[in-house]
Amino acid sequence: MNPPPPRYRGRFAPSPTGPLHFGSLVAALGSWLHARAAGGQWLLRVEDIDPPREARGAAVRQLATLVAFGLEHDGEIVRQRDRGPAYAAALAKLLAAGDAFECRCSRTDLVPSGGLHRGCVARPGGHAAAVRLRVPDVTLGFDDAVQGRFEQQLARDVGDFVLRRADGLWAYQLAVVVDDADAGITTVVRGADLLDSTPRQILLQRRLGLPTPAYLHLPLVLAGDGRKLSKSLHSLPLDDTDPWPALAAAWRFLGQEPSAFTRAGSPAKALARALPAFDARRIPAVPGIAFGADQDTTTGT
Repeated sequence: MNPPPPRYRGRFAPSPTGPLHFGSLVAALGSWLHARAAGGQWLLRVEDIDPPREARGAAVRQLATLVAFGLEHDGEIVRQRDRGPAYAAALAKLLAAGDAFECRCSRTDLVPSGGLHRGCVARPGGHAAAVRLRVPDVTLGFDDAVQGRFEQQLARDVGDFVLRRADGLWAYQLAVVVDDADAGITTVVRGADLLDSTPRQILLQRRLGLPTPAYLHLPLVLAGDGRKLSKSLHSLPLDDTDPWPALAAAWRFLGQEPSAFTRAGSPAKALARALPAFDARRIPAVPGIAFGADQDTTTGT
């Protein structure tokens, strides 16, 4: 007999660089709905491996916002700052197999190749060594549940990418792959801004002998000026004292029937009532305008 499929395990993994905004809410709500609709677990991970970019108190505030919006998680919260030994073990495996290598090339050295690493220069200008993954000249693709087929020519579009930075900090691509595998994540639901990171992560999973989860990339949230929300002045923090307008707008942004989400009781109870009406097939692939952009309450879906 074949073993039963693993129970659904999803996650939301914010970086503590500032308060959550509407785009963060769409990602959190989308991943929560997908997990709960499948009868699965929804885990939280704080991606705090880049201290220079971390805002003091941001992680605590982000977690409080999720509670205020009724997004309750399962299990203990994982913090990447505590995960160094797991990343080091994965890196050692890649180095031993010849899949990773030390590199002293500086950013200036890579300017002629558009910033991509396709081989170390003869006399690199860097001092401390980073560690990169050796990327093959192949096209790697996957089928996304919302965005459809996505393919990337790794050597041309990505090059040998960093696993551990020259300053000793762990790179996102390695950390997220190791963390998802150790947590038993079966489905990754996140924003479409991370779509082009997925082939790199699948390559790493294969090199490390780890399972590849299913992927669902939610539509990108744009400000009224057409820029990604997090890079716009419109990326105002969510209001924990009045979650209803943004929560209802996020539900609509995900393409769901507006009447299924009603303001009554607590946000957690409202989400529980709306959950049976959630249909992942209604999630749009195209970007939309954020709630509140240019003082407009439409969602652009």
